[in-house]
Amino acid sequence: MINLDSLVVNIVINIIVTSPFLWISGRALVGKEKARFSDAVLTVMLGTIIGALFGIFFHGFMASIVQLILWLALIKHFFDCGWLQALAISLLAVVIFAVVA
Repeated sequence: MINLDSLVVNIVINIIVTSPFLWISGRALVGKEKARFSDAVLTVMLGTIIGALFGIFFHGFMASIVQLILWLALIKHFFDCGWLQALAISLLAVVIFAVVA
């Protein structure tokens, strides 16, 4: 069962922490026309909510793979890019986060 309080806190923290890095990497790889900050916020918000709902029903390695595909699909949709560019955006966001943190 999902605790709505913790879900809301998780969404807010994920938006604050993850969205800027996703936005910066998206701008670097697909350009500022396709990668808006609002797209990064929506991607993180939907990814967190859908991932939490999905996590209720599925566990383990396969659930992780499906959630990875879900995040890539959200990046692909909101940043209007292909699957490989979505993967590159997500990997670059992780690298930027690692450098900054």
